[in-house]
Amino acid sequence: MKGATMLPKISVSRRCGAILANVQRYRMLISDELSEELSQLAHELRDVRICHLNSTAFGGGVAELLSRYLPMLQALDLSADWRLIHGQPEFFTVTKAFHNALQGGHYALGETEQKLYLEVNERSAEALGDDYDVYIVHDPQPAALRHFTGPRHAKWIWRCHIDSSSPDKQVSGFLLPYLEEYDAVVFTMSEFLLPGLRAQRAAFIAPAIDPLATKNMELSQDLCRRAIADSGVDPSKPLLVQVSRFDPWKDPLGVIEAYRLVKKEIPDVQLALIGAMAGDDPEGWALLDRVEEEASGDPNMFVFTNLAGVGSMEVNVFQRGCDVVIQKSLREGFGLVVSEAFWKEKAVVAGQAGGIPMQYPEGFEDNLVHSVEACAERIVHLLRHPGERGSFGRAGREHVRKNFLLPRLVRDELRLIKRLVG
Repeated sequence: MKGATMLPKISVSRRCGAILANVQRYRMLISDELSEELSQLAHELRDVRICHLNSTAFGGGVAELLSRYLPMLQALDLSADWRLIHGQPEFFTVTKAFHNALQGGHYALGETEQKLYLEVNERSAEALGDDYDVYIVHDPQPAALRHFTGPRHAKWIWRCHIDSSSPDKQVSGFLLPYLEEYDAVVFTMSEFLLPGLRAQRAAFIAPAIDPLATKNMELSQDLCRRAIADSGVDPSKPLLVQVSRFDPWKDPLGVIEAYRLVKKEIPDVQLALIGAMAGDDPEGWALLDRVEEEASGDPNMFVFTNLAGVGSMEVNVFQRGCDVVIQKSLREGFGLVVSEAFWKEKAVVAGQAGGIPMQYPEGFEDNLVHSVEACAERIVHLLRHPGERGSFGRAGREHVRKNFLLPRLVRDELRLIKRLVG
């Protein structure tokens, strides 16, 4: 289709106006070399029109990342939009299964599911115009878009945010021909490269957090304590927090098991599980029900979601106000919540999965765990050694400052775009 793109466009400038107001605020946090390179790349790409495509505007890590990434591109005077593909609930049930299958889960992919997936992608492709020079397609939901657009001048990038190193062979075999039509593919790290993918160009770019976002901005400890108390949690007792989608790979039930083991050693410990329900994740609702059932009989266990008004500010409050952050992922793409916690100088006990080890400061890797028992053991140790907890958190913040802040991510992706457009 020629003309303007008709897919829904997400407006980010009103929600994220602060980043538009002053790009210079980042200069205190990043090196002069990075700042200068960003300015140069933005100047060289000022006439390139960029479109990011995914399946949801809220609830997931990709949506959260784009909500901060796009305003920074715009603040650099680049032309960048964010658009959503169309899809009904049945489509998202299939694509959630794809998501799990690419991370190693089994999925019996039938002709009906293939047909539905391709129909939605084809319909969305028909709504794409010719008003962009670069399309960046995120994760498996819209991965077949490139196939259905046909020949055109634009460059196409597929960005995979998950660990696809050991996928279900049936699902990966179905997707591979569509992915190989892209001009470039991007994975978080080389170990995540989809087996058998004959990519025209592959890049490995870790995601990043925005230190100026509501979720990460500085807050006083007094404010955090008062806000936590208002939620029903006792700020005078030890508090463990996991922030994640209600996804089996994030293992919230394993977190509850670890908490119960910790409770045998430290009886007044509390646990808060905080998550956002995403529009493209029907599986999450069933898991949320199970988690709430597990928590129902324990006055020291709390479950908070965006359904009850818990948003970025509340996540910030709980991460800053807790004693230990948990991220007990079994499989993970990157796990930005780890960098978020380290930025707040918090100790983190996490699963040794995906990109999580990349985020750990040197010397604290013994807090990466493989089991419920090890998770509980490290939590108890950190709760009993506040000095070590503090050193761990401070080292984590410095590691994130050097490696996992938003300007570095923007620089890396602009480098790739520059190579593609010549």
